[in-house]
Amino acid sequence: MNHFDQPDDFERQPPCDIDAEMAVLGSMLLSQHVIDRMIAIVEPAAFYRPQHQTVFTAITDLYGRSRNPKIDPITVGAELERLGELTKIGGQPYLHRLVAAVPTVANAEQYGEIVRDKAMLRAVIETATRAAARAYAQQDEAVEILDDAMAEFQGAATGASPLEVKLSVGDRWATFLDELEAGKDPNALDTPWHDLNDVVELKPGQLVTVGAATGGGKSLFGMNLAAHVALTRCRPALVASMEMGGSELMARLTAAEAMVDLDRLVRRKLTDYDWAKVVKVSDRMQNARNFILDDSPNLTLSKIRARLRWMAGHGNPAAIVVADYLQLMTPEGSSSQANRAQEVAVISRGLKLMAMEFEIPVIALAQFNRNAAGREPTVTDFKDSSAIEQDSNVIVLMHKPPPPDPEVPESKRERDRSGEIDLIVAKNRNGISGRIIPLIFQGHYGRLQSLGREY
Repeated sequence: MNHFDQPDDFERQPPCDIDAEMAVLGSMLLSQHVIDRMIAIVEPAAFYRPQHQTVFTAITDLYGRSRNPKIDPITVGAELERLGELTKIGGQPYLHRLVAAVPTVANAEQYGEIVRDKAMLRAVIETATRAAARAYAQQDEAVEILDDAMAEFQGAATGASPLEVKLSVGDRWATFLDELEAGKDPNALDTPWHDLNDVVELKPGQLVTVGAATGGGKSLFGMNLAAHVALTRCRPALVASMEMGGSELMARLTAAEAMVDLDRLVRRKLTDYDWAKVVKVSDRMQNARNFILDDSPNLTLSKIRARLRWMAGHGNPAAIVVADYLQLMTPEGSSSQANRAQEVAVISRGLKLMAMEFEIPVIALAQFNRNAAGREPTVTDFKDSSAIEQDSNVIVLMHKPPPPDPEVPESKRERDRSGEIDLIVAKNRNGISGRIIPLIFQGHYGRLQSLGREY
C-alpha cells in the first residue's frame, strides 16, 4: 500500500473523497478539454491531500503558461521535478496512478463537484471549530463571534468559483437589448414616491446617500423605502439601524403600514379603532420574513456584510440595504491618529464596495452639519466628511421648507408648506440632477407620501 493511502491518525477523518480527487487530476492529465472546467469548479485548497493540491497547481500553471500546452504525466512530472516537488507527491509513478484511477473522463465534472462539496463540508467544520474555540476563550463578544461565523459559513456555501463569468460585450449585448426593449432595467428598484421614480432608479451596485438635518425625516425615508421593497415588491430588504432599536423600528413600520398614530404606538396607548387597523395588517407583517431589521449594537461594515451573507444563506439574498445612519457606524481597524473625517470616508467607501460586491443598491442615510439648519442644503453639508459626495452615485437632500414670514404681507407670502418636505436630487450619476420633488410629511404616521397619490 502506498504511504499516501494510510488512514489519518484521527478518530474521525474530515470529509473527503480521495478517489474523486484522483479522478479529477487523472482526467486533467488525460484530456486538456476538462482543465478549464476543473479550474472553474475547484481550487487547489479544495483537495484534501496536500500532494493533490500540488499536482493541481502544477497542471494549471503549466496549462496557463503556453498557447499550446502539452499536459500529460511526463510533462507534469518534469514541471514538478523542476520545482523540487516530484518526490513529495510520490514520484512519477503516482502521476500514472492518477491516470489509471479515472473511470471515465466524461464524468470529470461530477468528480470535481464531489471534491468541491467535500471541501465545503470541511470548511463548515473548521468554521464551527474556530467559533467554538473563541466562545470557550471568551475573549470576544458573543455577537461578534456569531457574525464572523455566519460570514464564514456563507463564504463556505458560495466560495466556489463561478462556472461562467460573462464579461465581454458579446456576452452582455443580448441582455442589454432585452432591457432596452422592456423600457427599464429589470434589476432596478423603484421607490414608493412616483415623482422620485421619474428621476431616480435604484440600480445594483449603487451607493445612494440620503441626507437630512437632525429630525429631518431621513429615518422615515429609509424605513418607508425598505418597507416598499419588502412588503410591496416582495423583495428581501435589510435595515441596519444604528439610531433606533427594534421596538422603535417596529412602531414606525406599523404606524406607516396601518396608518396608526405613531405616538400612541410608542406609548402603547392604542384605541379600539387603532387596534382594528393593526389587525388588518397583522397577516402581512407576520409573513414579512424577508424584511430584516438589524439593530445590533456597534454595527460595522463587516457585521452588515455578515448579515447579508446570512440572508443569502437562508435563501433570501437582500435586494436593498438601508444603513441608518452613516456617521454612527463604528469604524474598523482605524488608527489612533485617524480623524473622524477619515473614518467616515473609509465607511462611505466601504458601503460603496458593499453595493458592488452584493450587486444591490445600498441606501446610506447621513446627517448634515449644524450650519445647514434653516437653509436649503447642499452636498457640502454632510457631517464629518466630503468623501460621501465622491462615493455616492445618487445624493438626495431632504429639506423642510420654512414657514411663511409673518412680516411679509399676506398677499405676497409664499404658500404655507409646513406639511411638506422637499427631496432635492443633488447628484444623479445616471440621470437628471437638480430636480426638487415635494412630498407630504406625515410624521404622526411615520411616513412620507407623494403629492396627489397614495402608495
